[in-house]
Amino acid sequence: MSRRSERPGGEARAADADAPVCLVTGATGYIGGRLVPELLTAGHRVRCLARTPERLRDYPWAGRAEVVKGDVMDEESLLRACRGVDVAYYLVHALGTGPGFEARDRQAARNFARAAREAGLRRIVYLGGLTPTDVPEAELSAHLRSRAEVGQILLDSGVPTAVLRAAVIIGSGSASFEMLRYLTERLPVMVTPSWVSTKIQPIAVRDVLRYLVGCARLPAGVSRGFDIGGPDVMTYREMMERYAAVAELPKRYILPVPMLSPRLSGHWIGLVTPVPAAIARPLAESLRHEVVCDEHDIARYLPDPPGTPIGFDEALSLALRRVREAQVTTRWSSASYPGAPSDPLPTDPHWAGGSLYTDCRELSVGASPEALWRVIEGIGGDNGWYSFPLAWALRGWLDRLVGGVGLRRGRRDAASLRVGDSLDFWRVEEIEAGHLLRLRAEMRLPGLAWLEMYADKDAVGATRYRQRALFHPRGLLGHAYWWSVWPFHALVFGGMARNIARAAESAEHAGSAGAGVPSMAPEADAARTPGG
Repeated sequence: MSRRSERPGGEARAADADAPVCLVTGATGYIGGRLVPELLTAGHRVRCLARTPERLRDYPWAGRAEVVKGDVMDEESLLRACRGVDVAYYLVHALGTGPGFEARDRQAARNFARAAREAGLRRIVYLGGLTPTDVPEAELSAHLRSRAEVGQILLDSGVPTAVLRAAVIIGSGSASFEMLRYLTERLPVMVTPSWVSTKIQPIAVRDVLRYLVGCARLPAGVSRGFDIGGPDVMTYREMMERYAAVAELPKRYILPVPMLSPRLSGHWIGLVTPVPAAIARPLAESLRHEVVCDEHDIARYLPDPPGTPIGFDEALSLALRRVREAQVTTRWSSASYPGAPSDPLPTDPHWAGGSLYTDCRELSVGASPEALWRVIEGIGGDNGWYSFPLAWALRGWLDRLVGGVGLRRGRRDAASLRVGDSLDFWRVEEIEAGHLLRLRAEMRLPGLAWLEMYADKDAVGATRYRQRALFHPRGLLGHAYWWSVWPFHALVFGGMARNIARAAESAEHAGSAGAGVPSMAPEADAARTPGG
């Protein structure tokens, strides 16, 4: 099998003054974060819309794209973002935000359609879901029904629109790939819902990106939907069996059980995989419908190069290679988790007149600041949290049980972080290389929480490690929560500070500080925690 890249781009072409200006919404998400560099490689000028522009700061392409602050629920910000734009990519949805997500999707699409029309855009491109033509709309899953409705709203906008309809997208870090990967790898014997026998036409993320980029140059008169899929049609059971073969796993035994409802299977997926139930459930509900392409008309306008679309087995191989080589550029968790707090750390300790609890730790470290920083930046995921693993694991399970993200999202990269990265049940809010890592909690809490880690020097040049946990309670429950867990802080946060210092010292003294993230200290509370 030939070695392909998951990305379709070739040599980058410099954008000229006549190149289309492309607006990308959802640039912090899985597809948006991969689409931006492909558009730049194709010679387009790119503007990204983000609620928190700072989250795009550390992306490799950030210096070549314009970033504007805005929200699809804010019509004024949308209109400002759309001015001067030729082509807009609509890549946002409210999947997993709970009851009422269809209404939020509908309102956001209407806002965007109006802004695009008023700004005089010449094209909208939307990536939606593949829906069966023989199933009445009322019988579709809420997820597929909402995707179809959004596509129709954009088609009715008066702006020429290309709606690309895809089923399961296979690529390193995609929610669909992670579901497939973890179910197959972790369960040699599976009791599965009946939807594992439903036919699906998956598509490689490489082909999705190729079609998205090509849509920027569609003829002006083209305004319609297109089914996009790979060359293989199979059941989800066959997808798991083929994953096992490509990943060289032993034979998997799959036992379908008709009474396992999509709702129950969503919770089951949430327990077995890193994908939380709030996202897994609507995805599972959609899999009960047969999603196979009815046409391939997109090829009339964007001919498929030789060897494309990519087959399922090769798409798996590409994705697995990216995972094993730690080259996953974006993940399903790149976008903020629905309902997660997004407020930045307050600079005023009496923020909004409320309380701000803190737990501060500071230690001298017998290692260089560089060695200490490598440990700090490598925290989480398979590297663990350097203290009482049972407590971290238990907190992760409790979070999953109440619909949170839990501790299994892991890391995008084993050694490096960037602003906006998900990190188990945290998200990177700020990073100052060599000095500060600030994480914002995304677990379910009665308040807002942050964790800061610093690599510093004192007045005489000795290395100091500083650690600060902050919690802004919400109501009486928030105050009660803080004081209920406060007795455990010495064990969890105290042990964490000690073991981070010891890990840096061990690596420095062993002469291996430059070889990656060091092992944890050998004491009992420094054992490795289960990774993501």
